Amino acid sequence: MREKNTLGKLQGKVAVITGGTEGIGLATARLFVNEGACVFITGRRRKELDQAVTAIGSNATGVQGDVAKLADLDRLYQTVGKEKGRIDIIFANAGTYSTSM
Repeated sequence: MREKNTLGKLQGKVAVITGGTEGIGLATARLFVNEGACVFITGRRRKELDQAVTAIGSNATGVQGDVAKLADLDRLYQTVGKEKGRIDIIFANAGTYSTSM
């Protein structure tokens, strides 16, 4: 009989998820945390970012910014580097859409 592995598949990993405040990004952040990762999510709007971090729970950090702005990406990289020293996983999820054609 095999012993069940009690550690998550991502135990100890550091993940960055862009666009992590809703939809696929938020669901992925929740899954990664449940699997043991420390997750940094990005979002442009502070209120939604804070709500997402609260919804994810422990091991989640929000870094406000727009991935289309290099200064914001630099700040994200610096924040993760200062707090964790490395990035193991990048989930590039951010995007925009328009209903007009």
